[in-house]
Amino acid sequence: MDPEYFKSWNMSWGTLGTVRPFPNFHPERDAVELQAALEKKDTVTLVRILTNRSNAQRQVLAKTFEDITQKDLEGAVKKAVTGDLAALLLSLLMPPQEHDAYRFQQAMAGLGTDEETLIEILSMRSRKQLDDISAAYTFLYKKDLEKELRGETSGDFAKLVVALLHKECVTGSVQRDMETLLIAVNSKKADGKPWIDMLTSRDPEHLKKVLAELEVECGQNVDHIFEKRFSGDFRLGLKVLAQCIQSPYAYLAKRLTNTKSSVLQGIMVSHSEEDLLCIRVAYLKLTGASLYTSLQKQFKGDHLQALLAVCRSED
Repeated sequence: MDPEYFKSWNMSWGTLGTVRPFPNFHPERDAVELQAALEKKDTVTLVRILTNRSNAQRQVLAKTFEDITQKDLEGAVKKAVTGDLAALLLSLLMPPQEHDAYRFQQAMAGLGTDEETLIEILSMRSRKQLDDISAAYTFLYKKDLEKELRGETSGDFAKLVVALLHKECVTGSVQRDMETLLIAVNSKKADGKPWIDMLTSRDPEHLKKVLAELEVECGQNVDHIFEKRFSGDFRLGLKVLAQCIQSPYAYLAKRLTNTKSSVLQGIMVSHSEEDLLCIRVAYLKLTGASLYTSLQKQFKGDHLQALLAVCRSED
């Protein structure tokens, strides 16, 4: 790891991310060093530079690299590196909205749909961020994100993901909202509409209070309520959404314990400059082991070193 990284802590107190702006950033120097590393396929240098610069700095670096070499940095990385390491480095080079758009595309690619990733991103992002992600999706894939989501889902689950994509933040009363959901719980008919309407039209802190009051009133957690009343993708969607509302860091930590490489990388990159430190704390509490140690048991080689650099340190 680049020792100069630690100097950046002096300028970044308050962030909950692990990747911070590099204080001695010289894009021209980095571009020349990257050019040499790519020619030699020196993955150690590639990892050191790309994991020790913030996303904004990487965007400047990519532009500088193109100006100096007349080559696209993304294309150069694809030629020099393969496999999971290439996927991780390319993810780091994407602007945040493009990275989330890419995760959407990957979740819907192929035969099966990764419904949990769809709900995870939709739950974690604001309406403004989702608008930016939708625009990036259209730019990258020449397709409309909402239409793609509708095509890959069905029934109440489709209604849920579309409502989340266009989520609103309407002011409401905790008591009144809780009572609305209580009526839905006690109804003989398992109707998804009240849940969709409520869980996509209030801010997360308000909903956290509503769900807490509902659990007290019902004497059971919402996970159990959804388990009994709904089935299939819609049940999964509601359960994930509720977990993201009630304890987002605990949910993401749990996802990191039993997921495939692409999903793990997606979460780590997406949250590396936002709140990965909080996810690390939740992971330690959940598993009794640090994320840094767990990565070393699951991965190896240059790919492992890149993941460790994003994770940053032991807890």
